[in-house]
Amino acid sequence: MEPMSSSNPDSRSLGAVEVEGFQTSVNEISAKVNTLEKRVNEVEHYYLRKGSLQPTTSKEKDRDKHFNTIKKQQQDAARREAAAAKRMRDLLNKFSAIFKQIAQHKWSWPFMSPVDVESLGLHDYYQVIEKPMDLGTVQSKMETGGYKSVREIYADVRLVFKNAIKYNDDKDDVHVMAQTLLEKLEEKWLQLLPKVVEEEKRQADEEAQAQVDMKHAEEVAYASMAKDLSSELFEIDKYLKDLKKVVVQKCRKMSFDDKRRLGTALTQLSPEDLSKALDIVAQDNPEFQATAQEVDLDIDTQSDYTLWRLKVFVKDALKVKAQAAAQIPEAMGGNKVATSKRNREPSDAVAKPAVKRTKKISTM
Repeated sequence: MEPMSSSNPDSRSLGAVEVEGFQTSVNEISAKVNTLEKRVNEVEHYYLRKGSLQPTTSKEKDRDKHFNTIKKQQQDAARREAAAAKRMRDLLNKFSAIFKQIAQHKWSWPFMSPVDVESLGLHDYYQVIEKPMDLGTVQSKMETGGYKSVREIYADVRLVFKNAIKYNDDKDDVHVMAQTLLEKLEEKWLQLLPKVVEEEKRQADEEAQAQVDMKHAEEVAYASMAKDLSSELFEIDKYLKDLKKVVVQKCRKMSFDDKRRLGTALTQLSPEDLSKALDIVAQDNPEFQATAQEVDLDIDTQSDYTLWRLKVFVKDALKVKAQAAAQIPEAMGGNKVATSKRNREPSDAVAKPAVKRTKKISTM
């Protein structure tokens, strides 16, 4: 909508209250447009990342159906997570039984607490062992939920004995004790391993499905947002057109001199702008043949709404044209002066021949 000003003769007949009301409407629309612009940018960014500028037709048609399934997918995901947590607890309980057997073994005592490096004089221990570990630390971590999977617990228990085997000589008692407990651990672990692998595969499949469901839900959400934005933008466009009509209806009637000056200004438009001006006439007058090779435009028969729209458009178009002419480099010297001079000559003598090449117009 074109800005309004109380000093503008096109709106001077408007009351101050009406002008303020129109301005408030424009401000509200501007704020809403800014909000919509951010949402449009968000949707556009999503589809650019996705490699498509718009939702697929099939997904738009099935959007309502997809919305009904999203809630079910979320419920299914919650059930899957609960079931997975229960299966994990079962595996943890099974491994806890294995751990208990190892921890209660008569040879487990050297491994129940961290190695006392200082009291034992093991000055090179940390040079040989990169990651110290003991069964007491593993048990505390298990009790506090510090492990995400059974395989992590197994790895730490195994590390306890591997460290002892690595640091101590193979004839040392600690080495022999660690080797024995490690063999028992591996034996029990191999019995549990098929269930661990089955659960890991199941979790991987469920996570992959969850990713698919999440992307699907995201697509539906953005498709819905795109549809809503389209509807809202259409409503705003319709509201602005209605508001513009109201404003024009409040404006004074265009005088004979105004119409004459408008007719003269139309002949000064470029062929492209002239076509746009005729399209404005056609929008309010469907019978008007704007695309004909020769057009007879009767200014007197046009509605005030069309005339004021034309006036605003022509004014802006000629302003742009004048600014473009003013930007011609001074280096053109005399040619620029001559061109400017020709542009100031009567429109019937200059502008009409230029228009005639693409569209002939006569103002009746």
